[in-house]
Amino acid sequence: MRRTLSLALAATAVAAAAMSGASAATPDTVTTVTATSDTLRWGPCPRKAESQNADAPRPQCATLDVPLDHRDPDGRQIEIAVSRLTSKDPSKRRGVLLTNPGGPGASGLDYPAQLAGAGLPKDVLDSYDVIGFDPRGVGRSTPVTCDLTPQQKARGNFPPYAHTAADVAKEASYARTIAEQCATSRTAWMLPHTTTANTARDMDRIRAALGEPKASYLGSSYGSYLGAVYTTLFPERSDRIVLDSNMGPGGYDLASFRLLGRGMEDRFPDFAAYAAAHPEYGLGTTPKQVTAKFFELAKRLDAEPVDGIDGTLFRGVTFENLYVEGLMPQLAREWQALDQGKPLTTPPPPISENFLAGHFYVTCGDSRWPGKVRDYQRNAAIDRLKYPMLGGTTGNIKPCAFWPDNRVEPPVRIGDRGPSNVLMVQNERDPGTPLVGAMKVRQAFGDRATMVTADQGGHGVYPFSRNTCANNTVTTFLTNGQRPAEDLACAAEPNE
Repeated sequence: MRRTLSLALAATAVAAAAMSGASAATPDTVTTVTATSDTLRWGPCPRKAESQNADAPRPQCATLDVPLDHRDPDGRQIEIAVSRLTSKDPSKRRGVLLTNPGGPGASGLDYPAQLAGAGLPKDVLDSYDVIGFDPRGVGRSTPVTCDLTPQQKARGNFPPYAHTAADVAKEASYARTIAEQCATSRTAWMLPHTTTANTARDMDRIRAALGEPKASYLGSSYGSYLGAVYTTLFPERSDRIVLDSNMGPGGYDLASFRLLGRGMEDRFPDFAAYAAAHPEYGLGTTPKQVTAKFFELAKRLDAEPVDGIDGTLFRGVTFENLYVEGLMPQLAREWQALDQGKPLTTPPPPISENFLAGHFYVTCGDSRWPGKVRDYQRNAAIDRLKYPMLGGTTGNIKPCAFWPDNRVEPPVRIGDRGPSNVLMVQNERDPGTPLVGAMKVRQAFGDRATMVTADQGGHGVYPFSRNTCANNTVTTFLTNGQRPAEDLACAAEPNE
């Protein structure tokens, strides 16, 4: 049976913690929500939203009704699940810090507890009530579905590696089926409104329900795009905005998906150097030999899978383990096992149906993807040459190619209008959100943003990495509002 794997860029900071044109609608086109007193009814959180550390602070949880369509505030409502870790020092409390760990499709309800457990500095915890939430369509927030079968769940959102044009044509039939299931599912009524822009509007509803005139924000991976959209739609209600591991200015669009091939090529040399320095794994004694071993294993597993792990899954397992520095020994062991014809020592975990459905709803609803198979055949051919490690997958076709054309607004265009209150933080060799995409967002923000780059690999910087320069810069901004006068490059530090 094919193992489950996902390249959704979801909750990657959580994994690190475990190792520790025209703009869309502006605020003027939707109902303005002003701050009131805290109207949420707080109570105990589900266990998943609590840290496993018995000494960690315990969050509170509540639910908030928001409009399905923010253009019709009195129309049909959906529910948003919200969590908070309250500041323990009223004298230092500045306000609220909304958070998001990535996705799209990932829960964020437990993220405040995970941030605290991963070492979010006490000064930050004292300065804010840290707020988490499940985005609309996800988890405990009126979840969406595509009625995926167990076999479809096992496929994940990671297309097979396309070696030929025929491989793309074959995948197109599957992608069309998934799109049709989403469009005819029992939650299809949510499909036009499950977008990043509407999630940002939900965030502003949360801010108002908390009685806060402004909100600060900390978001990673896809969460960086969500934060960029929020501060674009609501610049006057944005306080201190931290965007970590930045997607391109179009969010999780076709360009960002194809850019994962570039991310793999940027990051892989770090693993090749590690494996070469540990000859006990038998993967080669030079980075060149380790790289050759990658292509050898991929070709071998394409022809003869081991315990359901074919070449596509091998590439994906490699890619996802490159997200976290501390996973390199595990990745080397996985390669060693597969090279010896043995199953993976740690099989990829299962993916929930709701996660995949939420991922498809948002990625396909946010932007338009090409609708012709030949476009993806051309993309796959190009990307196989440019990025041979992963390009056959990132160039392949996805359900977004056949998504219903019922979008109610264009994508949000990130721009430079608004206060200069955005701090971007980025690893130089990030496989999931490559630096080249982050640079495009930095350019789009103009004077609104300052960017900090860390000379290290992996996905997710704050507060999970060991680069004290980058971490201290973010903490200083969140606690006292000071940013570097200009973009800052943080040097590599020992033991990275």
